[in-house]
Amino acid sequence: MEKIVINGGIRLKGEIQVSGAKNAAVAILPAVLLCDGVCRIENIPAISDVNVIVRILYELGATVKVINDNTVEIDPKHINSYVLSSEMSSKMRASSYFIGAMLGRFKRARVAPPGGCDFGVRPIDQHIKGFEALGATVTIDNGMVNARAKELVGSSIYLDKVSVGATVNIILAAVKAKGLTIIENAAREPHIVDLANFLNSMGANIMGAGTDVIKIRGVDTLHGTTYSIIPDQIEAGTYMIAAAISGGELMITNVIPKHLESISAKLIEAGVTVEEFDEAVLVRSNGRPKACNVLTMPHPGFPTDMQPQMTAFLALSDGVSVMTEGVWDNRFRYVDQLTLMGAKIKVDGKVAIITGVENFIAAPVKATDLRAGAAMVLAGLATNGTTEIENVEFIDRGYDNIVEKLSAVGANIRRVEFIESGIIRSVI
Repeated sequence: MEKIVINGGIRLKGEIQVSGAKNAAVAILPAVLLCDGVCRIENIPAISDVNVIVRILYELGATVKVINDNTVEIDPKHINSYVLSSEMSSKMRASSYFIGAMLGRFKRARVAPPGGCDFGVRPIDQHIKGFEALGATVTIDNGMVNARAKELVGSSIYLDKVSVGATVNIILAAVKAKGLTIIENAAREPHIVDLANFLNSMGANIMGAGTDVIKIRGVDTLHGTTYSIIPDQIEAGTYMIAAAISGGELMITNVIPKHLESISAKLIEAGVTVEEFDEAVLVRSNGRPKACNVLTMPHPGFPTDMQPQMTAFLALSDGVSVMTEGVWDNRFRYVDQLTLMGAKIKVDGKVAIITGVENFIAAPVKATDLRAGAAMVLAGLATNGTTEIENVEFIDRGYDNIVEKLSAVGANIRRVEFIESGIIRSVI
């Protein structure tokens, strides 16, 4: 097992380059199933979630050629299975996207419920609603989701709740359906747009991605393509807070500043300096942050995936802040870990009242999920002492070389391997 060890209290300074977007990659890679040729995907983040999906494609029969850490070529022509076992799907939430992709290709899919971070109920009723509107029959038996259709036919689908997962899955199922599919109340996240652009580069006909009405006119075939994934807005936002919480200054490159507007706005409200450039943002701390209130919402609102990181930052603010979670239930499980470090946070359902403290106290903590793990890293950077973080496999699901990137801008951070009786050897 591994842990991350941080000797905090160092002001970060320098430049960090952001990797490709995790949430785009885990939607685009299953979409490769739908094409008839070789897809070359570039700017893929080197994270465990991507490794899992590439492995799934390989085990399903795809020919996979790894060009380098961030580029892969996939030929899906020889995939002939529409079954994704629980062993394959249990490691990550995005495995559910194989339902839409397989339904689009084979008109059949048999997929075990997805795994991943556990911070609330993850119903797929809106996914099923979309599949059924396209003509599929969906049942759940023996712990597997079964979908099948004689043919898929375009339809108008109104999502009762904005859902990224349902929007992605319906797009995947509809892209080769007959006729026109209209998704209303669709999710508008940047990775939805990236998925649509990827599919369009293969010959799909998708309009309106990035708005709440997406129109998909089905096509008969999709061809291979070369495509580069967009930068990761959540990774960028995390490093923006790393600059602010450490009292430092970072130039964060390979970003799309428009995707970061809601994050930048809250940091500026808290007294942080944020300067935008064409493909970069400069973040500079101006002392102890001011308290502010945050409500997470679907895009273009403040991202739920930035909630734990922002909570850690506001825990050091001058005053009382209110963090309201507007997307997921039970996403404040990590708060107990921050309180071990001296944070004063009271949680009532989906609302956290954060009374700022001047300093964190170094303590051994655990990552309870992916973004909570990032919050522990941020808290460790701001602590005058040594912080040890366990369960780092959660962090590796979404952050490409986080230890190396932070170390390069001055952080005293490393990985170590350990057993229950103690550390046995250094890894980095």
